[in-house]
Order: sequence, then structure tokens, then C-alpha cells
Amino acid sequence: MIGLLQRVSQASVVVDGAEIGAIGAGLLVLVCAEKGDTEKEADALLSKLLAYRVFSDDAGKMNRSVTDISGGLLLVPQFTLAADTNSGTRPSFSPAASPQDGVKLFEHMVRRARARHAMVATGQFGADMKVALINDGPVTFWLQIAPAARPG
Repeated sequence: MIGLLQRVSQASVVVDGAEIGAIGAGLLVLVCAEKGDTEKEADALLSKLLAYRVFSDDAGKMNRSVTDISGGLLLVPQFTLAADTNSGTRPSFSPAASPQDGVKLFEHMVRRARARHAMVATGQFGADMKVALINDGPVTFWLQIAPAARPG
């Protein structure tokens, strides 16, 4: 599983002209399932996201998590994070999980996030989304949880 985590002062997702998810201060996380990922990898990524210390403490050090600050969590599915860009000028998406597996794992992550965190908003799997954000910092991290054995 891949998570592109961005610390934001606000973020929102619009589908077909309607806002479907929005948060104030917190994390916008673009989420991608790769081939071989299971609920185990989704749970591990979520645990890391909720505990990742990217918010400043009183001394200005990144020592607080989104949970610590009671911030928002906006999860947005984005299969393009799994792109293989090593050759040519057109990305290959063969490393990405199938759409069926991707939506299953994304929905699993959302359910688990809502059970563990107060403010969770989402994008919509498979939709043409317009994502707006104010990246605070900017602070952006790439997190990846690989399964024990990735299929070839």
C-alpha cells in the first residue's frame, strides 16, 4: 500500500460539481493499493498514518500526529501512485491492484479509519475528482507498506 501524506491547513474533494469530502487542519492522504496488498498492509499503513508525527509541538519540532492534534483525515484513492515510470514516456500501471481489489482495500481502510479516528472524509474510488488543498509547510511524505512477497 502506498500513502502520499500531505499536511494541510484545509483540503477538499469535489465530484460532479459537489463537494463530497473536506477537512480543516490535518492530513490529506492519496492512497493506492498495489498487487499483492491485503488488509494487513492497509491496516499497517493506516496505523502509520495515524501515528506519523508531522505536526509541530510547542518547541516547533514535528512531534505530534494527526491523532494528537485531533486533526482531519481526508483519504483519496489514487491508483496512479503505483505507476511504473522507469521506461519510456508513458507510465505503466501494471503494479497497481485490480480495480476490484483496490476498491475493496480502500473501503476497508476507510472503515478502519472511521473506527479509530473522529474526523475522516474521503474521495470516491473511480470518480473524476477535483482535489484542492493548502499544503502546510509544505510537508509531504511518501509512505509504502510492501507485502512480504510481492507477486511478479
